[in-house]
Amino acid sequence: MKKIFLSTVAVLFMISSSFAGDIVLNGIFQGKNLYIMNPFASSGVGFCVYEVNVNGKVTTDEINSSAFEVDLSQFQFKLGDKIKIIIKHKDNCQPKVLNPEVLKPKSTFKISLIAVGTDNYLKWSTTNEAGSLPFIVEQYRWNKWVKVGTVEGKGTPNSNSYKMKVSPHNGNNKFRVKQIDYSKKPHYSQEVVYRSRIAPVTYKVDKGAKIVFSSETMYEIYDYYGNIVKKGVASSVDITGLKKGSYFLQYDKEITEFKKK
Repeated sequence: MKKIFLSTVAVLFMISSSFAGDIVLNGIFQGKNLYIMNPFASSGVGFCVYEVNVNGKVTTDEINSSAFEVDLSQFQFKLGDKIKIIIKHKDNCQPKVLNPEVLKPKSTFKISLIAVGTDNYLKWSTTNEAGSLPFIVEQYRWNKWVKVGTVEGKGTPNSNSYKMKVSPHNGNNKFRVKQIDYSKKPHYSQEVVYRSRIAPVTYKVDKGAKIVFSSETMYEIYDYYGNIVKKGVASSVDITGLKKGSYFLQYDKEITEFKKK
């Protein structure tokens, strides 16, 4: 018996076969209907699909045609509601879902508040989420946007609040959050500026065994070919495993070069 997998990319959107003759779609309501291409049954009598079930209810859609629409508006779903659709079909034929992406989470959030507090937590509030997607937290440093963490989105349209500990460098900092849905296009929040009064971080290379910072800082180490070899947040970094040679060190808000002897 065939197992049909139309997508395995998103956790909230999975299509799998629970038993022969069924296509099972799990997703969320995005306000759009589903379209099915419906071939003839292998016997030549009638069409392949004989029933469509949405969240346990049999639809009243006209399915006796080569293509049909599953009208989800009749179920009075709210945006972001979870949906389970079962397409039952005869053996030795296979219907095709033409637009499965309409059940995938979509990034629609709106930011109502975003700020960094003196406790070094980035806090933001959203409305209008339509499906759970991770928020990617980014900080601008070393002349680029750097990913500093992720927080799972709640995916509901009402007001949601989030927070994440960040590591500001001295002076002005910029942060933002973003989501990337099935379209692969990032959806950004506005940038938030935070001025930190912490002292600038300094460093020294201790006998070629480790880098010691004057205080804890985010850092990245690159070899001379531009490959990142170490990164993290720490007050010291073990470099005994690095080969001898020159490296680029990014820390606090500085970019410099050091030699491993």
